[in-house]
Amino acid sequence: MTTSRNSPTHPASLYTNAPTRTVSVQGVDFAYRELGPREGVPIVLLMHLAGVLDNWDPRVVDGLAARRRVVAFDNRGVGGSGGSTPDTIEAMAHDAVLFVRALGFDQVDLLGLSMGGFVAQVVAEAEPHLVRKVILAGTGPAGGPGIDKVPALTLRATLKGALTRQDPKLSLFFTDTASGRRAGRAFLRRLKERTQDRDKNISLLSLRAQLKAVKRWGRQSPSDLSVVRQPVLVANGADDRMVPSQNTLALAARLPRSELVPLFPDAGHGGIFQYHDQFVTRALGFLTS
Repeated sequence: MTTSRNSPTHPASLYTNAPTRTVSVQGVDFAYRELGPREGVPIVLLMHLAGVLDNWDPRVVDGLAARRRVVAFDNRGVGGSGGSTPDTIEAMAHDAVLFVRALGFDQVDLLGLSMGGFVAQVVAEAEPHLVRKVILAGTGPAGGPGIDKVPALTLRATLKGALTRQDPKLSLFFTDTASGRRAGRAFLRRLKERTQDRDKNISLLSLRAQLKAVKRWGRQSPSDLSVVRQPVLVANGADDRMVPSQNTLALAARLPRSELVPLFPDAGHGGIFQYHDQFVTRALGFLTS
């Protein structure tokens, strides 16, 4: 069940029971959830490939929301949001800006994970007055090494997961070590903590559009990251097999006002979920500095 933006609601204390709301963005309803204190600059979460609202780790969201207003939303055509999913990162970034403005925010911080990090880079460059600070996790620059291979890797992992009855996020987000497998299973349990008002899974049509957008991003000419003037915090696991970790190091080197979180050891694409306590502490320190 959703409630409109105009309903007299209050932020929930936990992401697992935050109500799903909708806001009209040029005639299309976008689904979102928000929690945390009302004052201060909100942080908007930009989701990874194929992800919906229920794919955010509640430990990360709750940790951030202990001190910041946090807003997570479904991209156009994904989960509970209406419309057709764009097949370019630039169009997704345009939607993100429209969504932020539909909520009435004059300035926001961004946390972009994986594909959401691609989107965050475009938004930060295009809207320097709207975006105050940026956190980029498990992501990379346009044309970064290995990014154009993400669609094929995702499809192989999804097929293998279907055959073995194993969630593909275990192999895509976590290392194949005892510690990595343990962290992956714990993460999947946390994703199931929300038992009511769960989001819809991404449709095959929307997934295809996102895969096309990611491949295009990976094959683009390198962007001029020197034009991104906002402070940026960059984080990842040391062994990311989806968006190879060298892309994280490249972002930190090429962004003029970047801070690099030391790569989380024995961690992959889901490093910020595996090391959620450490990540939240560093992220809050960065956002409040």
